[in-house]
Amino acid sequence: MPERASAADDLTQAQLWVAALVIDCGGPFLFGADGWRLVPSHFAERHGLIIIIALGESIVAIGAGLVPGEGGAVPGPVVLAALVSTGLVVALWLLYFDVVALVAERRLHNARPGRERNEVARDSYSYLHLPMVAGIVLIALGLKKTLGDVDEPLDLVPAAALLGGTALYLLAHVAFRWRTVHRLSAPRLAVALLLLAALPIALQLSALLSVVGVTVMLGALVAYEAVRFAPLRAQLLSTEPAE
Repeated sequence: MPERASAADDLTQAQLWVAALVIDCGGPFLFGADGWRLVPSHFAERHGLIIIIALGESIVAIGAGLVPGEGGAVPGPVVLAALVSTGLVVALWLLYFDVVALVAERRLHNARPGRERNEVARDSYSYLHLPMVAGIVLIALGLKKTLGDVDEPLDLVPAAALLGGTALYLLAHVAFRWRTVHRLSAPRLAVALLLLAALPIALQLSALLSVVGVTVMLGALVAYEAVRFAPLRAQLLSTEPAE
């Protein structure tokens, strides 16, 4: 299928690639997850590294978006925007690795080997990490455009990438938690909906204010969860999962 797609043109090529993706991604769901053997800690770690790589590319996008002013110096507002953008990426990191990654890995360890564990791995990691990474990629686009002109409002596409990408990342976390421990993360859902509702406002504000607003919302969410889940975090870090 991929070989035929590379040799086709335009619409036919797109259709063949979509068919290949559907077969590749939908196969484990349609035909079951029996017969796999996986090591929970290794499987969770590999997907965590994918998140780290995506976040690292966001940092690269911040550097690429820096625009020197006259004389080669970077203007103060651009430096401020870069620092705030870096804080946003740190918040994304904390939202995944502070508690979520620990809980998900423990759930994978505790699942019965075989179909149950494989289905958790398939749904929580192989499927639901895709929208997480997609959200990070969109955020990186928004951050790069933000640094291009911090005093002007973002156009629709980069604004939607920044706020919509952050919302997508959070919604993927909501689905991830629901599939993993069957609990709804109301704060993350609320922040995601708030970000989507704030898109028209972002089109009127300067790019700097937009990225500050997103970072403040994520920072508040991180602070709330740091306090809310402190006992759970301590418990998970103090005990080793049973192999």
